[in-house]
Amino acid sequence: MSVLTPVPPMPEVTIPLNLLIPHGYEHYFNCSTDRPYFTRRAFEFRGETVLMPLVHAYLRTCAAAGSPEYRYIFDLLGTELASNAIKHTRSGTHGRTYTLKVERSAGGLTLTCIDWGRADRNYGYKERHYLTALDPADRLTVESGRGLALVDSLSTAWGDSGQPSFRRVWFRLDYDLTNSAWPAV
Repeated sequence: MSVLTPVPPMPEVTIPLNLLIPHGYEHYFNCSTDRPYFTRRAFEFRGETVLMPLVHAYLRTCAAAGSPEYRYIFDLLGTELASNAIKHTRSGTHGRTYTLKVERSAGGLTLTCIDWGRADRNYGYKERHYLTALDPADRLTVESGRGLALVDSLSTAWGDSGQPSFRRVWFRLDYDLTNSAWPAV
């Protein structure tokens, strides 16, 4: 009977992130306005924080036709949803993914983050548990949970599917920043 020997420690290797972009999807990540008039765009990301620069590039490219403030807020809120998917759901476990889907309309963009759901317990298919943002009075004093409060404050509207086992969290951001707490200059 042979005994398997463990794999020795391997050196860390850094590869360019653009090698992870499939052929034909390069325009999703170029941060340019060369294709601003899409209707729908979706990309599946591996649930690893090391790939967040790729998420930033995707979000900035989707919002490239907006004002600098709009691009900043869209990127901020989108990375918050992506970070939550990695940190709080099974999407952050080895080999899992999450999808960022952007829908463009004449008035703004809607981003939906589709993840693999909570890992702490199994939920029934019909069981609903909707996410809620912190009460405005508590937002500055608590240690965690400020991310959804940020989405609640800065987006035009937001919500989720209520399905903890396969969650879809979305926000809408109007180009004129309607209903956003972002200061008008």
